[in-house]
Amino acid sequence: MPGSYSGVSLWLDRLDDPLDPRPPLPGDRDVDVAIVGGGYTGLWTAFHLRRADPGLRIAVLERRIAGFGASGRNGGWCSDLFPASWDKIARYGGRDSALRMKAAMRDSIDEVGRSIVDLGIDCGFHRGGTVAPARSPAQLQRARAEVEHARQWGDGEDDLRLLDAAAVADITSMSGVLGGTFTPHCAALDPGALVRGLAAHVAADGTDLFEETAVREIRPHRVVTDHGTVRAEVVVRATEAYTAELPGHRRDLAPVYSLVVATEPLPEDVLAAVGLVDRPTFTDHRHMICYGQRTADGRIVFGGRGAPYHLGSRIRTPYDRVPSVFSDLRRTLLEMYPVLQGVRFTHAWGGPLGIPRDWHAGVGYDASTGFAWAGGYVGDGVSTANLAGRTLADLITGADSDLTTLPWVGHRSRRWEPEPLRYLGINGGLQVMSAADRAEARTGRPSALADRFSRLIGG
Repeated sequence: MPGSYSGVSLWLDRLDDPLDPRPPLPGDRDVDVAIVGGGYTGLWTAFHLRRADPGLRIAVLERRIAGFGASGRNGGWCSDLFPASWDKIARYGGRDSALRMKAAMRDSIDEVGRSIVDLGIDCGFHRGGTVAPARSPAQLQRARAEVEHARQWGDGEDDLRLLDAAAVADITSMSGVLGGTFTPHCAALDPGALVRGLAAHVAADGTDLFEETAVREIRPHRVVTDHGTVRAEVVVRATEAYTAELPGHRRDLAPVYSLVVATEPLPEDVLAAVGLVDRPTFTDHRHMICYGQRTADGRIVFGGRGAPYHLGSRIRTPYDRVPSVFSDLRRTLLEMYPVLQGVRFTHAWGGPLGIPRDWHAGVGYDASTGFAWAGGYVGDGVSTANLAGRTLADLITGADSDLTTLPWVGHRSRRWEPEPLRYLGINGGLQVMSAADRAEARTGRPSALADRFSRLIGG
């Protein structure tokens, strides 16, 4: 369906790239490495495999077009956020192991930035950090606790600092601010431009990128598609939320939707009133995750959770658009920034992200079966997928590197519960967090129930 992909997101809509699909797999073939999934994980894996061994025969198999999934729809945060807490990682492998993981995540931001420059990809990459205002007494208490916890993990003022209301106002004019936090460990970018630029480079560099090729089944050394079977020494599963659609993998990752809205490019006077001059990404300290950025062309892009999980881990195109959630997002953004009243919202979109049962991303390679995998980023995949691609390349080629001993290597999350328990648990959690935010806004007191739930899933 050439020409039909631009409506997937703002990011894909505004590209000069016509988004015409590359040819599908022409039939059965033999390769060294078959990669299922044409998003960040699959493309970075192909990119680094080619760097490690230019002679490898690599095929990337994508059901739609490269960047169709979360890689072309996300909020454009390239951050050091990892879904599992450092405390949880330390419980698995010790404090030093967790510190190495934290350092690797931060290095990945720089690695993405360097690669963008080296490849000449114009995606508005700018490392302006993240500002997270606190807009209630309960949020301010969480902001203080976050900074205190960061100090326990060796972070100083240059990594995460507590801001008073005046310091936040110097960065942005968000309403109702009592204080907040700022970290430099995040860059804003255009994720669609990045993934499509990366795909173009990978394809030009000798990797076979087959689009509109649906994978029906992954077997040892085999990938069965609707256009033929690919035989490979190594098969990489890089399907993130869409993993749930593969036979035998429905309970590996839960596809949960995140939705986004975007304004028109704003007039200079409105931009000046909003602030965010250095293009920090922004959020606040509520329980229900929200995320925003000021784009290089002067838009405000704002997204968040709130859309329901669908029974049976179903993924359907209509689920990308939930009018009530879009309305909530626009209302929340206007409440944060009253100066935006009257601006036009030009885009609204969404898509699924992959959530593992223990909220812990993983990457691995089993040499005995030739099966490799990565995923479970819980929406923080822009930098994490780059780390995954570099790690998979080292694991597959047998390179002796620090990446292959990071604590997420070989981690396998336990499977999600069968239905309807999965449906009830995930949607119940969304309701808990939403209710907690409403209660805290009303009372100013932290929600004990939300705190217990947060510890359960991320601690």
